[in-house]
Amino acid sequence: MSEGLQDVLWILSIAMLVAIAARRLRLPYTIGLVFVGALLAFSRIDVGPDLTSELILDLILPPLLFEAAIALRWPDLRADLPPILTFSILGTFLATAVVACGLVWLLHWPLAAALVFGALISATDPVAIIAMFKDNKLHGRLSLLVEAESLFNDGAAAVLFAMALAWAQSSAVVGDAAPNVINSALTLARVVFGGIGVGVAAGAAAILLARGTSEHLVEVTLSTIAAFASFLAAERLQVSGVLATVTAGLIVGNFGIFGPEDRSFLSQRGREAMVDFWEFAAFLANSVIFLLIGANIAAMHYETYGGVVVASVIALVLVARAVAVYPLSLFFLGSRYRIAPAEQLALWWGGLRGALGLALALSLPASIPLRDEIVVVTFAVVAFSIVIQGLTMPWLLRRLKVL
Repeated sequence: MSEGLQDVLWILSIAMLVAIAARRLRLPYTIGLVFVGALLAFSRIDVGPDLTSELILDLILPPLLFEAAIALRWPDLRADLPPILTFSILGTFLATAVVACGLVWLLHWPLAAALVFGALISATDPVAIIAMFKDNKLHGRLSLLVEAESLFNDGAAAVLFAMALAWAQSSAVVGDAAPNVINSALTLARVVFGGIGVGVAAGAAAILLARGTSEHLVEVTLSTIAAFASFLAAERLQVSGVLATVTAGLIVGNFGIFGPEDRSFLSQRGREAMVDFWEFAAFLANSVIFLLIGANIAAMHYETYGGVVVASVIALVLVARAVAVYPLSLFFLGSRYRIAPAEQLALWWGGLRGALGLALALSLPASIPLRDEIVVVTFAVVAFSIVIQGLTMPWLLRRLKVL
């Protein structure tokens, strides 16, 4: 117990020092945490708990997803829903296909390993993207498009990953077999709509229970239960925990925190307290995850698989993201949903990868072909994404006159 408390205090102390230094150096706070985590790993200093899929999925993702979702206004979301759903669903499928085909043709990976990696790396990560936009205080339509896509495409990626993993495991036992299209479609529908249903139930329950009290601490506690319970319940039911938490956050945000005051189910003090609490919770979660990502990135042995392989995978992921952005943007060229070339460029380069991809990679069983190589190249892609793309994104946004 004392060791766990010591780890928490150690991480918080580092996070506070990095936050102060990053502000003075005008460096993004999250990237500063990655650098410090890597420096501590090189110095053989223990950063804290191990980075595991359970830590990311059970403790880190729910507060970050919920905090981002409560800030999404339904009128803004509805105004750009067609391109958001197109990018988050069709774009994720396209990116997965491009990555998998590239790995098979260029690097001669087994199809099972290529599909698994393509599924886990194709979704843009809400943790990394939202943290980057907060660091740069970016708001407006571009922020909405990128953040909303990253929140919703995780549901599609989780389904693709689950199906690819199941097929990879079965093909390893009985030999290669084509996936059943009908069963895959039914699984997709069950996971997506099941996750949304769990989120609606959790969010509505929190709102209705909060209606019976004016105590702001009770209201904040109910929102906390909704965030974590929706994720855990959905995962227990084998549906999308990401979509469940995002849906619960949308309901609490639009019917409680940011709804019209005369129709809100929360007290004024409860609304203010909830915003402050979830901002603090997201800050803590970001502090932990980016510090641990930095430490684990530094500990990876990339040279084992060769620089050419690592560089090829990074390039392939960038190409896949371009395929998921530019052709799909043509669908909206002559409509009110038109996406400007500058916004398309920002959508492409701002498609960061982070905690979710790492969690899925770390959860892979040892029986998956090239399991260790998948973990290493996932860390390489995440390192490039957070450090290179994250550092250059503010410059790009200024060049595009978005900032």
